[in-house]
Amino acid sequence: MLLAIAPAFAHHSTASYDLVHGTILDGVVAGFQWENPHAHILLDVKGEDAIEHWSIELESPNVLRHLGWDKDTLKEGDRILVTGGRAKNGSFNLRAVLVQTADGKKLDALPPPEN
Repeated sequence: MLLAIAPAFAHHSTASYDLVHGTILDGVVAGFQWENPHAHILLDVKGEDAIEHWSIELESPNVLRHLGWDKDTLKEGDRILVTGGRAKNGSFNLRAVLVQTADGKKLDALPPPEN
């Protein structure tokens, strides 16, 4: 029985992100980290006074594979739009919901909700 609930303890909460009020970022990929427990996009976004260095949290590589991603989906220098929920503490962190590439391809960053 303990083995059956172990995955629930391994899941990271999204409570630190504002998933009600969406944020859209337009930036250039500075890095794409394909690693567990969550993949990350490092995104440089032009701010009012300087370049902002954002960390975009994604699902695990296993979940992303089911959504059509792979470790080569994004490359450094790619221009992308990211829609998601910004960190509630105001830092440059975002939980992605959707990523759109420069050629218009849309990639879900979260699995569809379970009914």
